[in-house]
Amino acid sequence: MNLPNKLTILRAVLIPFFLVALLCDANYGGFVPYGNWIALAIFAVASITDMLDGMIARKYNLVTNFGKFMDPLADKLLVCSAMIAFVELGRIPCWIVIVIIAREFIISGFRLVAADNGIVIAAGIWGKIKTAEQMVMLCILIADFGSVFPNVSDGITVFEMILIYVALALTIISLIDYLVHNKGVLAENNK
Repeated sequence: MNLPNKLTILRAVLIPFFLVALLCDANYGGFVPYGNWIALAIFAVASITDMLDGMIARKYNLVTNFGKFMDPLADKLLVCSAMIAFVELGRIPCWIVIVIIAREFIISGFRLVAADNGIVIAAGIWGKIKTAEQMVMLCILIADFGSVFPNVSDGITVFEMILIYVALALTIISLIDYLVHNKGVLAENNK
């Protein structure tokens, strides 16, 4: 097993530890002191492995079928588990998370149809922007600056909500962009 695939597996293995630290944070009535900071460190490491595995795989020509399958799956598991945890903590409205996860299922299904036709669809610019913004949003939510700076917690809450709605908007924009630019894939499948 090559290094990029090991990094992908590491990212998937870190998810339960991230969730325990986040959901058991002492600020939310849990038993892990500084759990949000531990969760932030784990999330940051997992996010860095996402960046590194792709760079290493492309640079050293270590792209494998396992990596093509597991890398996006590990990314989706990390992001979706964080968002679902924030629904549990009452920090993100459930309907927003449903829209974001639905987009991921739609794109994954679309990619499966394309792969069945021998077509590989690369991520577009809107998808990359969406992913970067989601990672920033999640890091800020994990850090929970409102509990660190209670005097400005209302302003921080507003800032967090702006980031959440920007992530939602980028999710919808990236989905539309993806479907418009790849509509021929479904047309080819119907022939």
